[in-house]
Amino acid sequence: MNTPLSQKSTLAEIKQRFDQDVERFANLDTGQVATIDAPLAMELITTAAMAATPAATRILDIGCGAGNNAIKLIRRQGGHLDCDLNDLSMPMLVRAQQRVARETSGRVSIIHGDFRTAPFASDGYDIILAAAVLHHLRDEQDWLAAFTKIHSLLRPKGSFWVTDLVSHEIDPVERLMWRRYRDYLESSGGEEWRDAVVRCIDREDSPRPVTFQLDLMRRVGFSSVDLLHKNSCFAAFGGIKD
Repeated sequence: MNTPLSQKSTLAEIKQRFDQDVERFANLDTGQVATIDAPLAMELITTAAMAATPAATRILDIGCGAGNNAIKLIRRQGGHLDCDLNDLSMPMLVRAQQRVARETSGRVSIIHGDFRTAPFASDGYDIILAAAVLHHLRDEQDWLAAFTKIHSLLRPKGSFWVTDLVSHEIDPVERLMWRRYRDYLESSGGEEWRDAVVRCIDREDSPRPVTFQLDLMRRVGFSSVDLLHKNSCFAAFGGIKD
């Protein structure tokens, strides 16, 4: 990552890009093609969420995109969840609400805006999902505040599950994993697509190591955390609140 945090894309710029890219994020079979093992990660966080919180009745999907992860979770649960969907992009939210409402007999609500400042349910959630959204957080205070808020939104014994782009603590490993990721992108879409994705990540994203995030989860109060999967620059993980 060469772009300094102070020069990364603004929320308005990120929102504009996602407003124009709804259908690419509405493929339940592939998830996000630019993400290594996206279908597997989606399956892992939703099955782990139900295993950890089997009596869940209400969920929050942060950065829900077109609703893929919420849909997977509803199907795993049996079709009776109340769902709050949150995203910066209103076109994404409209599409997500349409798709998720077809899957559950529960209430489906949309919450438009940045999850760090958006108003959520005061009585909390059983499960919170965050797929490909936390990498937009910036400095350490931003990460701490975000994880603290997520923890506060969970009901006791609730769980939080993440799939996301991650960086690495060891520099040679970071370089190795980015070479692997570039190879994956090139094999999936060619050199031009590879370069476009890498430029977008450098401009928009500021990922942190999965080790940093698991430690931060413990710091804000999660009693148990676990790594479900990691491949190259992507990981799936989560934790349970006391």
